[in-house]
This record gives sequence, structure tokens and C-alpha cells, in this order.
Amino acid sequence: MARDIVATKRAPMAVGPYSQAVCVDGLVFISGQLPIDPVSGSLLDNGIGEQTRQILGNLEAILEAAGQSLTDIVKTTVYMRDMGDFAAMNEAYGESFPDAPPARACLEARRLPKDAAVMIDCIAAQPRPKS
Repeated sequence: MARDIVATKRAPMAVGPYSQAVCVDGLVFISGQLPIDPVSGSLLDNGIGEQTRQILGNLEAILEAAGQSLTDIVKTTVYMRDMGDFAAMNEAYGESFPDAPPARACLEARRLPKDAAVMIDCIAAQPRPKS
């Protein structure tokens, strides 16, 4: 089993002993992403919608570094500090997945890293070759 580590400066760099993503057997496992601007390194503190859009942009940058795109995501997990923000998060999330969205779990977490309001991780699969 070959493991390839993915890292890109277009997304926030890992701040601990983990990788932005790991590719193995056609799957890409992306670590939880926070609403961090990769240029400034700052955690966004604006609304949950903009934070969700930033996270999805970070996921997209990591996927592109792995040779994939948002359409290759098969599963996401959304962690939210307050489930009362679900509707606004869901609206922003849906903008990135207008057709055939991935499977998803969404849960409320008492506390997230850097006291973020939302964090998303995902698994993507390489598309099957067309016959």
C-alpha cells in the first residue's frame, strides 16, 4: 500500500503532527479544515456562511494538489460549535455541491480547534476511467 502525503501552500499548513491529506489506493483523506485564510494565517471570525465557504476553498486547494476536485468528494463530516447555525452553513455548503452532493454527517461539537465555529473533513475518490 503506497501512501502519498499531500501538502499545498494554497491551504493552511498543518500545525501539528498530521498531514493536510494522505492519498492511498485511489482515496484522498483530508484532515479537518478550519476557516483559516491560507495567506494571512488568520482564523475568519465572520459569519458561518463565509467560514464554510473558506473551508470549502481550502478543501478544494488540497484536492487540486492531489489531482482531484470537489466533485470527487464522496463523504464529508461537518463539525459545528452551534447547531443553531445549521441553516446558514447548509446554504453555503450547498453552493459547492449543486449536483450529486457527497454523503455527509453533521454534528455539534462542544469545542473545535482554535475555538472555530465550524470544521470540515472529507474523503475523495479518484474517478473511474471511462470505458
